[in-house]
Amino acid sequence: MKQLNKMKTFKIFLFVFILFAAGTTNAQVGIGIANPNASAQLDVSSTSKGLLPPRMTQAQRDAITNPVAGLMIWCKNCGPSGEIQVFNGITWTNMVGGGGAARFSVVIGTQEWMIRNLDVTTYRNGDPIPQVTNQTQWDTTHTGAWCYYNNDPANGPIYGKLYNWYAVKDPRGLAPAGWHIPSDGEVTILRNYLGGINVAGGTMKDTGTVYWNSPNIGANNTSGFTALPGGLRYYQFYGIGTTGQWWTSTPDSGPFPYRGGNYSVGNSTTIMGIGESDPNAALSIRCVRD
Repeated sequence: MKQLNKMKTFKIFLFVFILFAAGTTNAQVGIGIANPNASAQLDVSSTSKGLLPPRMTQAQRDAITNPVAGLMIWCKNCGPSGEIQVFNGITWTNMVGGGGAARFSVVIGTQEWMIRNLDVTTYRNGDPIPQVTNQTQWDTTHTGAWCYYNNDPANGPIYGKLYNWYAVKDPRGLAPAGWHIPSDGEVTILRNYLGGINVAGGTMKDTGTVYWNSPNIGANNTSGFTALPGGLRYYQFYGIGTTGQWWTSTPDSGPFPYRGGNYSVGNSTTIMGIGESDPNAALSIRCVRD
């Protein structure tokens, strides 16, 4: 019996020693993997189990004292059915997934917006949206279509896809479940919350000149919207680096085919404009939470 107790004590001591050694030498830790990746402090590998973050309510999340940027939780009662959330140093942002549509969102006033441009290739019911690269075909189609800027797939991971107005209004739904394409009225609410027409654009634009062409006047992204200059397509591609333009769901009152509503920001102004575009134009899309 004494021998068993000694062995048990030795095992506990050995386990504590290993943990202490790992903590003091910054050794990498692998779970389910013999050789952790060199870039990872913790490398978890499994073909049958996932990684589970702490699960808590919004009230419990808000009670966390001084959360550090990068802190991640599962908020059980956030959104329609719970969400993975990350603290970005200022606010909790929601990781929304959704068929590649977006990876994060941000609450701006009373609205919750995706902070990436839409990047889906199917309608909500799973039906495919045709990719159209030929300019003549694009100019004459009266059904939903998408393209990359300049037909270059390398632009997709940064700027998402460009869609025509027919895709926006297709009854099968372009936005992922739980989201919708904003109306002109919802965009006006956003613009007013951000200070009005003359300054809202600056609060929306991604800062610096990595994506925006100089001078990117007044860009501070204080809203978290992170607007990028994905350009547009209308008889040709133009505007990447200088303008971001997004469809709204509001048509004008003219004869068919209706012109679709849009909103835009540019690199040489802090103005946020709201206007209309031909249905065969190709613009970016941002979605707002239902």
